[in-house]
Amino acid sequence: MLILASASPRRRELLAAAGIVCHVDAADVDETAHVGELPAAYAERLARAKASRVAERHPGLRVLGADTIVVIDDEMLGKPVDAADARRMLRRLSGRTHEVLTAVAVARDGEIYSVVEKSAVEMRMIADDEIDGYIATGEPMDKAGAYGIQGGAGAFVCRVSGDFDTIVGLPVKVALHLLKRYGEPYPER
Repeated sequence: MLILASASPRRRELLAAAGIVCHVDAADVDETAHVGELPAAYAERLARAKASRVAERHPGLRVLGADTIVVIDDEMLGKPVDAADARRMLRRLSGRTHEVLTAVAVARDGEIYSVVEKSAVEMRMIADDEIDGYIATGEPMDKAGAYGIQGGAGAFVCRVSGDFDTIVGLPVKVALHLLKRYGEPYPER
């Protein structure tokens, strides 16, 4: 059995699409960045912390943790704290290319493996009324960078470079590779 250390329905859906059934036990970790911490190190530290914390509650079982961040001009954009923060993020991303990093960690009985994947997203210019309409849907409030590429914000995207699943929040090929390190057979994607 696989335990998903995340309440993200997107991650659960991506795993299900790959034929992996999981039990959800969301981790509660402090997501404050350390002073001077680089984006990839930050995402990987959080993914590892989530997987490790939940693995302590489930001895003998594999636990998958993940963390996704959006980076533009060396600034990490996590989940917005309110509508004004979401508006600020979306205006910042409008008409520009940014990077999406998703770290994946798999833990079991004190052993942990992790990887950080990167993709790039180019957004078209987004009008203020489009931003306001998107925020009104509530969709951006639980997503890094205040948008979900698989949802309404997909209309803002011009180009993607890299793995789409990384942008959604879980690079499934990477997750399957990490799970196989424990000798578990999973389908190739």
